[in-house]
Amino acid sequence: MSSNLAPRTGGGAAAPTDGDNRYKAVQTKLKTLGTAMDMAVGELEALQRRMNSNADRALGLAVDIANAELDRKFVQMTNQVSVALGGAAVEVRKLHETAQEVSGLTDDARRRHAQLYEGLDDIRSSRRERTPKPGFFAH
Repeated sequence: MSSNLAPRTGGGAAAPTDGDNRYKAVQTKLKTLGTAMDMAVGELEALQRRMNSNADRALGLAVDIANAELDRKFVQMTNQVSVALGGAAVEVRKLHETAQEVSGLTDDARRRHAQLYEGLDDIRSSRRERTPKPGFFAH
């Protein structure tokens, strides 16, 4: 049974959570979040497969230990590892499903944000004159 629990870096780095709410900055942040969630979906799927495989291998090992007539406590402990891995795999599947949902919602939010604000950004970006910051006329 092998496991790589070291954190992975690169490619999935989150967008900065600063106060920059300009149209292009928000679009970039949403795209970065969507990409990170897509990567997480793939990694969680692979993790679930490995956990299920390791659970099956541990169960087979428990049978082999029992067949070798070793002390029953080793059979029980190995069986408990199998059950724990199977339970963890179920929870990873739930996390995988949540990551898929968040990825889809992020794409929806990005499209909706573009529908609402892309035209305004085009107008503001193409002007030579500076325009007031959002909320200026609200006072």
